[in-house]
Amino acid sequence: MLCPRPEVGIAIATLSFLVACSGQSPDTSNSSVCAGSPLKTVQARNDAMEAGYEINRAFDCIDKTSFDVINAQRVAWEQHQAQTIAGERQQMAQSGSAAFAQARHGFRTAITVRDPQPLPLPMPPEHLFVRSDYKNPQNYMLPGFVTPDPGDGRRHAAIIWLTGGDTNSLSDFWAEGPQENDQSASAFREAGVILAFPTLRGGNGSDSKKEMMLGEVDDVLAAAEQLAQLTYVDPEQLYLGGHSTGGTLALLTAAMKTRFKAVFAFGPVARIDHYPISLIPVDFSQHDAMEARLRSPIHWLESIAQPTYVIEGIDGTSNQAELKEVCAAKHNAFLSCLEVRGADHFSVLSRATRVIAAKLAANPAGGFTLQAHELAQ
Repeated sequence: MLCPRPEVGIAIATLSFLVACSGQSPDTSNSSVCAGSPLKTVQARNDAMEAGYEINRAFDCIDKTSFDVINAQRVAWEQHQAQTIAGERQQMAQSGSAAFAQARHGFRTAITVRDPQPLPLPMPPEHLFVRSDYKNPQNYMLPGFVTPDPGDGRRHAAIIWLTGGDTNSLSDFWAEGPQENDQSASAFREAGVILAFPTLRGGNGSDSKKEMMLGEVDDVLAAAEQLAQLTYVDPEQLYLGGHSTGGTLALLTAAMKTRFKAVFAFGPVARIDHYPISLIPVDFSQHDAMEARLRSPIHWLESIAQPTYVIEGIDGTSNQAELKEVCAAKHNAFLSCLEVRGADHFSVLSRATRVIAAKLAANPAGGFTLQAHELAQ
C-alpha cells in the first residue's frame, strides 16, 4: 500500500495514514479498544493528538471510539466536498467554461516538488528587462521580467514566453544563442513586441512548490493579468508562447479559454509521462490517473478556444512523434499543427520566432494566421 504524507491543514486525512503506515500489524488482542498498533514513539503520539484522536493510556494506542468518530466525520466531509464541487462544475458547464477548467476545478494534487538546488534569481540588464512581479492564486508574489516601456506613448502587442527545461525557473533568459539553438525569444523584443518571462511556483527558490504543469497553468494566467495592466501593453493583443516543456505548459494553458489572442507551443509532448524522470521527477504510475491526465494536453485539445499553433522542426532531434500524436487527436479548428522542414527541435525557434514576431508587431486587427511554409528554413 502506498502511504503518501497527508496534506497540511486537513488533519482528519491522517486518520488512516497513522494506522496503515505505522509499519506494524494491528494488535488484535486490544482490537476492542485500539485502532491499530500501540504508538511506539513520541512523534507518533503527537501526530495522533494533532489529528484529534484520543490516546488510550492503558494500551498507548489510538482510542477506537475516537478513531470511529473521526472516520465518520472524514467520510461526511468528503461526501459534502464532492457534492459541492460537482455542483460548482455543473454551474461552470452552464456558463460555458472549458471542459479542462471544469476537470481541474476542485482537484487536489498529491504531487508537489521542492527544488533541492534552486537557481538564484537572475539579474538581466536593465535596458533589456525590468522586474514585473505578480501574485499567483496561492497568494505568493512571484518574480517576473518584462521589456521596459519604450516611451512612445503607444500600447504594444505583448507575449509571455515559457522557457524549456525547468520552465518554473529562469536563468540567463536574455542571452542569445546561435541560430541553431537560440532559446532567448529575442526576436519579439527586437520587433517591438513587449516580451515577458515569469517565474512559476517553486521556481528560483520560491517558498511554494512545483506542481509539474498543474497549478503552473494558473500562474501563467495570473502573469497574463499582470501584463495586461501595464500602460504600454495592449490588453487586446496578448499572446503566449513556449518551447519544449514550456510548449507543453503553453498548450495546456491554451485549453483554459484564455484572453490570449493566439498561443504558440513549440515542441510540446502529448502526455506528461512521456518526459523522462530526469526532467519531470514524478512516477505517475504511482498516482491517481487523474494526476497525469490533467497534465497531458492530448486529453484537452477540444477545450482550446483561440488560435493555437503546435510547431516543431522535423529534421534531426525532434518531438515529431509527439506532434503527430497531437495532430491525429485534434478535432478543433482553433488548433493547427505545423511541421517545419529544414529545422530540428531547437533550430526551429530562430526562424519561427522572427516570422511570428513580425506578425505580432503589426497588430493584426483581423486575427492572427500562420502557415508552415512561412517558417521553412
